[in-house]
Amino acid sequence: MVKYGFLERIKMKQIFLSLVFLFFISSANAGSCPMMAGKLQKKIEEATKLHDNGMKAHKSGDHAKSEELLKKALSMFKG
Repeated sequence: MVKYGFLERIKMKQIFLSLVFLFFISSANAGSCPMMAGKLQKKIEEATKLHDNGMKAHKSGDHAKSEELLKKALSMFKG
C-alpha cells in the first residue's frame, strides 16, 4: 500500500480540481457554436443579397452602384 504525504494529497486535489474546471469551461464554450453559426448564416444571407443586387446593377450598367454593393458585401467578412 502506498502512503501519500500531505503535499502529495494537495497536489492531487489541485490536479483534480483543475481537470474539473477545464471540463466545465470546454463544455460551456461548446454551447456557443449554434449562436456563432446563426450569426454567420445571417451574414452570409445579407452578403448574398448584396451580391445579387450588385450583379443586377452591373448588368443594368450602373457600375458605381455595383461596386458599392459588392465592396459592402466583401467588407462584411474582413476583420
